[in-house]
Amino acid sequence: MRIALVAPPWAPIPPDLYGGIEQAINDLALGLKAAGHEILLFTTGDSTCPVPRKWLLEEAEGNRMGFTVPELRHVMAAYDVIRENDIEIVHDHTVLGPVYAEGYTDLPVVTTVHGPFNVELIDLYSRVATRVPLIGISEAQGRAAPQIPIAKVIHHGVDAKSFPVGPGGDYCLFLGRIGADKGPHRAIAIAKEAGVPIRLAGKLREPWEHRFFDKEIAPLLGDDVEYMGEVSQKEKVALLGGAMATLFPIRWNEPFGLVMIESMACGTPVLAFPEGAAPEVVADGKTGYLCQDETAMVEALKGIDAIDRADCRAAVEGYFSRERMIAEHVEFYKEILER
Repeated sequence: MRIALVAPPWAPIPPDLYGGIEQAINDLALGLKAAGHEILLFTTGDSTCPVPRKWLLEEAEGNRMGFTVPELRHVMAAYDVIRENDIEIVHDHTVLGPVYAEGYTDLPVVTTVHGPFNVELIDLYSRVATRVPLIGISEAQGRAAPQIPIAKVIHHGVDAKSFPVGPGGDYCLFLGRIGADKGPHRAIAIAKEAGVPIRLAGKLREPWEHRFFDKEIAPLLGDDVEYMGEVSQKEKVALLGGAMATLFPIRWNEPFGLVMIESMACGTPVLAFPEGAAPEVVADGKTGYLCQDETAMVEALKGIDAIDRADCRAAVEGYFSRERMIAEHVEFYKEILER
């Protein structure tokens, strides 16, 4: 198939630093190419994903993330390029793209909903879902908005070869955006209670992230609590592989949580609460633990050696592989084209 992927304009593909959506698009592009499909990736000029690429913006607009004008210009240019090429189906990962695509009634377009359904996104996707089929990334994501017709749920997958198995170590890890919703303060409290050193790494750019960090995280640093900054892919893999466990202490309906399968790919078990997509990702007692509360997570961290790191890796080489993810996308594309 000849497939166009439209990425958001907020970070390059793959991302230099933080960017779960961009990392997922990179895996999708590479996997589709490896499966023999012709790919056109519309992204930003600073992207390095080794597939045919087109762009309008020379650099990602991370400092204007969510602004309407740069995204609309990006989307309009993307569909101009798509029209100039013999594309069979478009997989649009932007927010505005599926709305703009309604003007292209003869062009098959699908979109992945990467974020949680809030009031605004429910309104938006309820209007476009009849024209642009929606791909969800977990069952939990869709349960939050049962009125939205999700055409197919496709869990993320990663290329296990990009995540070498690590030996583990004497610290636990928090990896994610430094915000209250991601729970780094809970991760620190759990590690301290368990008597285990913790390293934190993740995005810290926005004013509200800095306010949260200064108030809730900075006073806790030192004494086996270390913030590593926003790390590169190479640094991330090293941190994951060297950790005894990755803490994923979210307490809301997280749509997926790519870091969980990245951790498992490195052989590192995941400790999470049974919220959001975590029960769809973590096999309790096999690749980590689903803990009812923070006290239970402390005990699970103390007994993390009971988890076999080989089982964590096997889960990614199996169900959470890039190959399975690609096969499900290709099957869905074919279904849409046959309609």
